Amino acid sequence: MEPHLLAEAKKHAAESGRTLTSLMEPALREALARRSAPANMRKVRLKTVKGSGVRRGVDLDDSASLLDVMGS
Repeated sequence: MEPHLLAEAKKHAAESGRTLTSLMEPALREALARRSAPANMRKVRLKTVKGSGVRRGVDLDDSASLLDVMGS
């Protein structure tokens, strides 16, 4: 791994109160999933009811943050 990239990742992990591993695991999972996903998958557009879309600050790709939002 490039030293400056590792240093930046360590800094971000420390600032967010996470371990380096917990920061890197989702990115690795996503990279591996993309590699094994069929190339002809269609993009899904989610419809919302009453409102103007997804609540501000909600990341549909981050299951941990979704659980936090649903719990509040």
